[in-house]
Amino acid sequence: MPTNHIEGQWLPTTRKEMEHLGWEQADVILFTGDAYIDHPSMGVAVIGRTLEAHGYKVAVVPQPNWRDDLRDFKKLGAPRLFFGVSAGAMDSMVNHYTAARRRRSDDAYTPNGRAGARPDYPTIVYSKILRQLFPDVPIVAGGIEASLRRLSHYDYWQDALRPSILADCEADIITYGMGEMATVTIADRLAGGAAIGHLVGIPQTVVRQALACVPTSSDKANVVLHGYADCLKSKRCQAQNFMHIEVESNRWQGRTLWQVTGNIAIRVNPMNPPMTTEQIDASFDLPYTRLPHPRYQGKRIPAYEMIRHSVTLHRGCFGGCAFCTISAHQGKFIASRSKESIMREVRQVVKMDDFKGYISDLGGPSANMYAMRGRDEERCRQCARPSCLHPKPCPNLNTSHAALLDIYHAVDAMKEVKKSFVGSGVRYDLSMHKTGDPTVDRVNAQYNKELICHHVSGRLKVAPEHTCDHVLEVMRKPSFEQFIRFKRLFDRLNEQQGLRQQLIPYFISSHPACTELDMAELAVITRDLNFHLEQVQDFTPTPMTVATEIYYTGLHPYTLKPLFTAHGKDEKENQRKYFFWYDKARRCDIIASLRRLHRPDLIRLLYPNQP
Repeated sequence: MPTNHIEGQWLPTTRKEMEHLGWEQADVILFTGDAYIDHPSMGVAVIGRTLEAHGYKVAVVPQPNWRDDLRDFKKLGAPRLFFGVSAGAMDSMVNHYTAARRRRSDDAYTPNGRAGARPDYPTIVYSKILRQLFPDVPIVAGGIEASLRRLSHYDYWQDALRPSILADCEADIITYGMGEMATVTIADRLAGGAAIGHLVGIPQTVVRQALACVPTSSDKANVVLHGYADCLKSKRCQAQNFMHIEVESNRWQGRTLWQVTGNIAIRVNPMNPPMTTEQIDASFDLPYTRLPHPRYQGKRIPAYEMIRHSVTLHRGCFGGCAFCTISAHQGKFIASRSKESIMREVRQVVKMDDFKGYISDLGGPSANMYAMRGRDEERCRQCARPSCLHPKPCPNLNTSHAALLDIYHAVDAMKEVKKSFVGSGVRYDLSMHKTGDPTVDRVNAQYNKELICHHVSGRLKVAPEHTCDHVLEVMRKPSFEQFIRFKRLFDRLNEQQGLRQQLIPYFISSHPACTELDMAELAVITRDLNFHLEQVQDFTPTPMTVATEIYYTGLHPYTLKPLFTAHGKDEKENQRKYFFWYDKARRCDIIASLRRLHRPDLIRLLYPNQP
């Protein structure tokens, strides 16, 4: 394929590519901490293509060098409307550091997995550079990092409470969550002659305002949070704030949040209502190449390898897990694509040169929430529950997997598809839930059977997260007994079908409410189930989760009651080691710890042959 034809398919990344398109100036220039992959799973591609579809000229500068003479920031000149800044598909600190605060040696969103292609806090670094070079050009920040740091938040890597990222960076405005609609509105308003400082009421944006604009008290339209200075003095204030933040972000139509920060007020406008099927189809149907930009020819981008033959069916998650940020970013309500839009993308995938007949994932944030919503939508509009599944599934929730099975059947019927897999996490508590409706229960039983027999790529990953009910309660996860039921079904179907598949459970140590003894009991239970655990992690506090607020404040935001959380390195390691009870190098240490805990019974259960 001729070089000039390849360049014409991607958004331009160089002055030469802009000239090839006949542009003297871009309308919008997007800076991102990730490599540029023109795929609907990558935020910068989605925003760029959306703006392009609305008639704007959009260029992308991926992973600019911030340590040289800043030529990457200058090379495309100033845009007509604004610069867009994003740290990338992950918070930069999660990307850069482990739960033990050790620097990672790789970066999945960089060619060849090379580390060091982006700074810590790119949202702050990039916007500061652009403000110095182009002081009069508006800057719009977006992406995961800006979205989840939109109000005062605990930063685990600095071990400090930080203000809204808008107080730390030079951006004029933040778009949070899935930002297509807000970004287009900003572009339209600026193109119409509005000043960036006047764009204060756009849904799903965060702006600075004068202190005089703050309402005197909370009302039907506003929530006035404790100021940042008060939160620095009182962890209780921060905990109280978070409850309001989570509740409003989970509403169909939330209230405006205000937080005094220094001599300014941070204003967080409510989220847009959930996308309609037509709106989300329009986003996924944009002319993505689904490929990394040709500038990376011959280089492997690990994150792309995971998504190249995958198809996302929906956005949003109503699970509300205490350690997860999906609902804070994508929303609680599910926005599902139409079958026609999904099949159009599948047809794109099967035409790819390297497609060998296998769809790697038909999924979403939680793979089996496709097309699920409240039977009575008006009740959903009034609902403020952070989870539709905890403490038990909402009776108004339609949990039928019929629409999802229809997608599986349509994809598998294509002659080019040998097998379609589900690589995203499956909520077995959703598919195993007994609704009392014979039709729904029959369909869901069929879903479980087809999932296990036809859509597992050797290993099915699920996330019970823990075995102890009081920890699972804080996690907003179901009882471990539900996992046991699912495992029995999985094992029975594998035996009946002559399959040799593995069930791979995810677990977390050091989560709020979890003690060392809880981890010892987890080790005994998983040993009895014949698991040698692999998919495990130490709890990492990330901005805008219930679990992080508990970790920082010591209080549960909804009850304001104290809750234990492991903090120090030794305390956390004393929990983590029980994952690896089968490692002979850890045996003596575990036995000594169980003696310290006065639990010789657990020693006998873990090591029955131990003298």
